[in-house]
Amino acid sequence: MTYEELLIQTALEDERIIVMTAENRALVRNIPKILGPRFVDTGITEQTMVGMAAGLALRGRIPIVHALAPFLTMRAYEFIRTDVGIAHLPVKLSGYIPGFLSDGNGPTHQSIEDVSIMRGIPGMEVYAPADEDDLVKMLPHIWSAPAPAYTRINHKKGNFTHAPYQPGKAEVVAEGTDVTLLVYGFLFENALQAKSLLEKEGLSVGLVNMRSLKPVDEEAIVRAATGSQHLVTIEDHLQTGGLYSIVAEVLLRRRVSAAVTALSLGERWFRPGLLAQVLETEGFTPEKIAATVKENLVSYAK
Repeated sequence: MTYEELLIQTALEDERIIVMTAENRALVRNIPKILGPRFVDTGITEQTMVGMAAGLALRGRIPIVHALAPFLTMRAYEFIRTDVGIAHLPVKLSGYIPGFLSDGNGPTHQSIEDVSIMRGIPGMEVYAPADEDDLVKMLPHIWSAPAPAYTRINHKKGNFTHAPYQPGKAEVVAEGTDVTLLVYGFLFENALQAKSLLEKEGLSVGLVNMRSLKPVDEEAIVRAATGSQHLVTIEDHLQTGGLYSIVAEVLLRRRVSAAVTALSLGERWFRPGLLAQVLETEGFTPEKIAATVKENLVSYAK
C-alpha cells in the first residue's frame, strides 16, 4: 500500500479527516477528485495552511497537511508552535523530501534541522519512517493519536519488511556486542548494508531503527549502550538537536556512560547533487558508514 492509498482509505473511513496542501500535490494527486471539499490547497502559503488546520482541528477535524519539509517546519514554525502546539491540536504535519531526499536542492531547500525544531515544541510528536513499508505501518497510529505530530515523509521503496509499529517503540533489528547502529529515516537501508559489511569482518553489530524520535524509546537506547562497546548515531540532519543529541540526553538522564560517535552533517549544509552523489560526498554510503564505524572502534580501543 502507498502513502496516498492509505490516506484515501483512512479519510473515507473517517469523515473528520481533512487533507490539506500548500501547493505540493506530489503525494496526494488523486485525492481532490475523491474527497472533494475535504481537500484544500491553500497555494504557496504554508503559514495560512497551518492556521486553517488549527481552526479546523478546533472544530473536531483531523487535518493532515502537506508541504516541503523546510518550508513547513521553518516558514510556518510560529504558526505550528502557537496555533497547534500551545493548543495541543491533532494537526498532522507531513514533511516532504526531508534531509538528503532534497538531494538536488541548496541550503534554502534542505530540511536538516527539522527534527530539532519540531521536537522542541511541547507535546509535538516526531516520526521518521525508514521507507514506505515502515511509513504505512506507522501512520495509522500517528493519525489516530490525539497529539500534534510531524512526520518525515519517506515513501522510497525498501528491501526490508518491518515489524508492526508499537507506539513509541524502536524496531530492534539486531543486537550486537561490538557496536550498535542507531538510525532513522531512509538511511536505514544504508545502515543495514553497512551492518552486513562489518559482520563480514567478524564484528558483532546491532541495528536499531528508531522510528519515533519523540516519544523516543529510551529503553532501546539504554540496552544498546549497555550491551555494546560502541554506539553510532546515523542521520541526515545537523548534529545539534537530532538523534545524537537525543541519545546524549537519554544517557545523561539515565546516568549511563557510553562511547558514542555521531555520523551526521555536523555544522554544515550538504553539497547539492543527485542522491547517490550526496551520499558519496557526505560519507553516508554503506561502505563509508562501515569505514567510519571501524575507524572509531579502533580509536576508542586505544
